[in-house]
Amino acid sequence: MTEQKLITPRKLSGFMELMPNKQIIFDNMVSKIKEVYAKHAFMPLDTPVLELSEILLAKSGGEIDKEVYRFNKGDTDICMRYDLTVPLARFVAMNSEVLSFPFKRYQVGKVYRGERAQKGRFREFVQCDADIIGQDTLPISADAECLIMVGQIFEALNLPALNRISNRNILFGYCEALGYGEKTKPILTILDKIGKIGEENARAELALLEVSDEDIDKLLKLTSLKGSFPYVLSAIENLTDNPLFVKGVTELKAVYAIMKAYGVDEDKICLDISIIRGQDYYTGTIFEAILPAHPEFGTVCGGGRYDNLAGYYTQKKLPGVGLSIGLTRLFDLLSQNGMLEDVPVTNITLQIIPLGDTLLNCVALQSFFQKEIVCDVNNEERSFKAKMKDAGKKQIPYVLIVGENEVASQTYALKNMATGEQFNLSKEDCLKKILEK
Repeated sequence: MTEQKLITPRKLSGFMELMPNKQIIFDNMVSKIKEVYAKHAFMPLDTPVLELSEILLAKSGGEIDKEVYRFNKGDTDICMRYDLTVPLARFVAMNSEVLSFPFKRYQVGKVYRGERAQKGRFREFVQCDADIIGQDTLPISADAECLIMVGQIFEALNLPALNRISNRNILFGYCEALGYGEKTKPILTILDKIGKIGEENARAELALLEVSDEDIDKLLKLTSLKGSFPYVLSAIENLTDNPLFVKGVTELKAVYAIMKAYGVDEDKICLDISIIRGQDYYTGTIFEAILPAHPEFGTVCGGGRYDNLAGYYTQKKLPGVGLSIGLTRLFDLLSQNGMLEDVPVTNITLQIIPLGDTLLNCVALQSFFQKEIVCDVNNEERSFKAKMKDAGKKQIPYVLIVGENEVASQTYALKNMATGEQFNLSKEDCLKKILEK
């Protein structure tokens, strides 16, 4: 018989795969984020991973994006979703007649991008999105609600974050007021990358666009403004009477007033005019959250206002505002820097160890305890000593020893594995002892 050649087990690069104990932490982070979304009356949505290429690539005119996983199955041209926003647009356009607006949805799901795998960049990653979609109009309070949720999410995750906020209309309106209307997008592209290329190179690139030295100074001064909302607003509100600029200032004032009324910690927000966010679809409020203690992490949450979510799929105007957290990337950064909460080896609270012919009794006890806690029965054909050693290795907090005498007396030996204490109690009192804080 020919010996079968073994295949070396391996996975594709750019795909995160966690050990179960770390997956528990990841899932706990997801639960905390979902809890914040649900508290604000957002409804869950789960769109398909696969979409028709015509739908997913509408924004690029049907051209193949180099980062999109695309394939054919029979006559069907299919793409794997690369974000959760385009599927949301398709969903809202399909169901606009039956949805109630504003439509508030959250979605946590995997997305796929066929880019080169490298540190901090994944081909498969989990996004945690929340969006509010209006029909025809959407009040500015929706923007404020998303900003409020950002603060609550990072508080729930026990990560001190700073949410840097701005409004696209500020710089668009200012460029328009300076007479650079048609050049606004390339100007903002340059201003958006000052942190990477430096001020001197930014000046040179702006000069190539025929922006005067005087106007370059004005633009750089404006984008350098950051601080408390009252401070920055007082510095910019009289710069120009351009209608778009005034609209941006007015919206920022309204957003700040709502956040202040809600009781947002003002040390955790700042008005930062340098926040531009390169995506063209943002039209108003924009924001990026960072962890000040770890600026090297970059943006850990971002989002903003967009005028027309589903313009490629319907003639209805569907403005929206939303936020997105790339959780896979954030989790990876926290893990690499030793910033995850204590990693449990197991999620088991209580393990029952049968002695003698008591397996059925142990199963009945497992049914009782599982109504309140995670409980497991170790029914392996191993010695009692080996089972206790295994429970200690897994860091299981409590072990319940069940022999024939315990079954007869209905009192069981409950051992606290951390302290070594042992108690002989009824099953009800065992549960009370385990649940004690």
